Amino acid sequence: MPVRVQTEDFDLTTEVARLRAGNPSVGAVACFVGTVRDLNDGSTVGEMELEHYPGMTEKALEAIVVEAQRRWPGIEVSIVHRVGKLYPLDQIVLVATTSAHRRDAFASCEFVMDYLKTQAPFWKKEMTGNGARWVDARATDDAALARWGIAGSANAPDAGGTGRQ
Repeated sequence: MPVRVQTEDFDLTTEVARLRAGNPSVGAVACFVGTVRDLNDGSTVGEMELEHYPGMTEKALEAIVVEAQRRWPGIEVSIVHRVGKLYPLDQIVLVATTSAHRRDAFASCEFVMDYLKTQAPFWKKEMTGNGARWVDARATDDAALARWGIAGSANAPDAGGTGRQ
């Protein structure tokens, strides 16, 4: 399963080449790369620490891939998510999807990122000039997920999603 959680940075070109390798039916690749912001909710962010539960996190990401492939048969998906200490402009996450046609590649990539944002067990702590703070999922993240017919958990304590992503 093309899911990795790692401290090391990733190279977009290498990851896309790995995803496309040996699949002549690929006609489209869609990618999303998320980075650490230097400003969030009005505060300057000096660094961010991402935490996860090894094993559980990978299983959650694999379930997201399975659901995407159920909705868009024939797609391939790759997710690389970093953990540990990160700084502004560092890459956090890569979601890449391939399909025979662009519409499925775009839609499945967006779906995977929307799903991951609220359902994957990652916790983000930002270090700002005002001290450390946990980053909670936003109502807009749940709204994005709801477009796909899935109820979010950003505001539900211990509902199986992150509550902090």
